[in-house]
Amino acid sequence: MSHPLSAVQQIRRLRGGSQAQLLRASDGAYYVTKSAQNPQHVRVLANEMLATRLGQLLGLPLARVEPIEISPWLIEHTSELSIEIGGTSTPWKPGVHLASLYVDDPATTHVFDYLPESMIDSVRNVADFGRVLVLDRWACNCDGRQAVFSRKGKRSRGYFATFIDQGYCFNASEWSFPDSPLRGVYARNCVYKDISSWDAFEPALSRAEQMDVEEIWRIAAEIPEEWYEFDHCALHQLVENLYQRRGMIRDLIVAFRTSNRNPFPNWRQTGIGARSASRAL
Repeated sequence: MSHPLSAVQQIRRLRGGSQAQLLRASDGAYYVTKSAQNPQHVRVLANEMLATRLGQLLGLPLARVEPIEISPWLIEHTSELSIEIGGTSTPWKPGVHLASLYVDDPATTHVFDYLPESMIDSVRNVADFGRVLVLDRWACNCDGRQAVFSRKGKRSRGYFATFIDQGYCFNASEWSFPDSPLRGVYARNCVYKDISSWDAFEPALSRAEQMDVEEIWRIAAEIPEEWYEFDHCALHQLVENLYQRRGMIRDLIVAFRTSNRNPFPNWRQTGIGARSASRAL
């Protein structure tokens, strides 16, 4: 594995249960960084790396993730690099943590984690909300689907959605798959209104169904061992479960489609996408 990035400056704390921080790294870019001591569990770092890199193989717009080295010097000179629990502040430990590339330079790019429904049509890649369902069903994302919307400068036309926060895939620290139709989906149906057939999930769906176990293992082998507490048996089982679950993805999407949310009001089964959801692989 290549040497990780190094953090050179803490920019600010970020919202959320993982108590992530925005840091500037040795390559000059900015990264949303989660500590191995985060309150959710160290395994969420492994989840972020595995699920994000799987999603990138599916062609989804996810923020790149990398290990990042946090030095004792930076922690000593940055009081903000701490975990706050129950009124107690604990400094980050030096070592390797998880960095997700920030969508762009925070000084020049407008980034929002919410857009009103009236502005969803201005999202240039809104169709990717359908495709990311493939990843979230496959990996059993037990959190709501998170996205940020970015626009460069005031004169830019439209927003671009980037999908973030894969920490609760594989049921967070449990590494289990308690599938439920309404988990791992975006909070508002408006992003799904144009989905009318299985074609809306391509090419992500076919790529997931055809992925071989070696591709999954190539990603899993790059995860720092301390992020899964050196439990190689658990990692092996996780990879095997993911490989076996490829054949369930269509059925899991169907469960969401037929739920009481009625997310795809314009659904029609036509064309090549009308293949059986339960076909054998």
